[in-house]
Amino acid sequence: MTLPRRDVLKGMTLGAGSMLLSPILSKMQAFAAGQAVAPKRFVFVVESNGVLPEQMRLAGMKRVTREDKQGYPFVDESLADKQLPVSLEPVDRWKDRVTIVQGLSGRVCGGGHSNNFMALGAFGGGRGNGNGQSRKINGETVDGALSRELPGIFPHIGIGMSKRIEDNVIYNISAIGPDRPLPTMVSPSFAYSNLFGSVAEGNSRDLYAANANLLDFMRDDIRRVESRLAGQEREQLGAYLETYETLRNRQSRLNEVQHTLRERGPVASDKYTSAVEIDRLDAMFDIGACALICGLTNVLTISSAAGIRDFDVTFSGLGLKKDKHMIGHGSSDQGRTYFELYDMIRRWHFERIAEFMAKLERVPEGDGTMLDNTLIVYLSDGAEGHHSRCWEWPMVLLGNLGGRLRTGRYIDYPSYGARGHRTISNMYTTWLQLAGSDREFFGQVDTNLAGIETHGPLEELLA
Repeated sequence: MTLPRRDVLKGMTLGAGSMLLSPILSKMQAFAAGQAVAPKRFVFVVESNGVLPEQMRLAGMKRVTREDKQGYPFVDESLADKQLPVSLEPVDRWKDRVTIVQGLSGRVCGGGHSNNFMALGAFGGGRGNGNGQSRKINGETVDGALSRELPGIFPHIGIGMSKRIEDNVIYNISAIGPDRPLPTMVSPSFAYSNLFGSVAEGNSRDLYAANANLLDFMRDDIRRVESRLAGQEREQLGAYLETYETLRNRQSRLNEVQHTLRERGPVASDKYTSAVEIDRLDAMFDIGACALICGLTNVLTISSAAGIRDFDVTFSGLGLKKDKHMIGHGSSDQGRTYFELYDMIRRWHFERIAEFMAKLERVPEGDGTMLDNTLIVYLSDGAEGHHSRCWEWPMVLLGNLGGRLRTGRYIDYPSYGARGHRTISNMYTTWLQLAGSDREFFGQVDTNLAGIETHGPLEELLA
């Protein structure tokens, strides 16, 4: 027989898995007592090599060039009756939560093959220490700033994929302050161990170190908790635990999708240690979802070969022979043009984002789900192209943060220097204010935009 929900949750004691289950149970207890405040979470998916603005426009929509756009009116179109760009089709079922944003500039960042830390920092910088790894870090990045506003067990988690399988950690796009980079874990096994092994205790830590599965040492706790819960709480705990099953299944799956060449690529057996880059990145999406769902962090950054050292990665897992640098210079591969290849690679990322969203949507939270309180941002560290100049920075926002954002729209701002133009600094300020900050500006001022409002949020995005 189950006990009253508040008493069960208040009196629940845990064993080996206490540190991992405590955030989940505390949140459930707060909701049961009517004391919970709707959480806010931010997820950044940062891909290398730029996003061509013409690939983000809607079908049938003519988009003028930057040079012809002086004085061009602000565009705000509903997505309700529109077809998403081909690379965004995997998230079509959430079209009412999608916002495509075009026209924001980030000229202070400089441009090139990668803007490194400047992409999320909206600041300028030189070539750093000359080792080719990164440019100078002149400030905090927006994910680092958000981690201060929305602290968690891990204030910020950075994970992703490097072209070098021997790497465990790199420093490429995130920072907590000037010359204070945040790590990006690029080995799935390393990330798994550091994130989930770190919350194991006592004998469980030893078991974990011996490669015991996370659920193996949590099983007794899980059974005890489940047996004493009923209704929504039992359903919610089940949804939390379902995500761990993804981590148990370490076998790669073939992504036989019409728009990819996955069937021509190599078959890997263990995506945590695979030499195939998309297998490792696939594993990182699994790990990131699990970390978010179990309450380890509220700010997650997933890097897809972002940063100057990895921008020439080859997506061999999609059957490609040429790296993204060559593709960016107009090379074709496997009978596809560079334009089609960009779409294909981006679509693979949005397939992973769609799976990520589905996992969050399965987890009840308050009167809705975790997805309701999460904003996922897709952008490139390369702004508008392979050799970017940061005249504009296409972004895709997925989610409305509990109704705080107006979504289901295509927004295009007037071009650089034109009346009504806005910058990535405005966008980053918007996110910080949504997180509770009172900041009116983020990053570095573009002194060439005299008379353009570069401070404050993008009011047209706010509900």
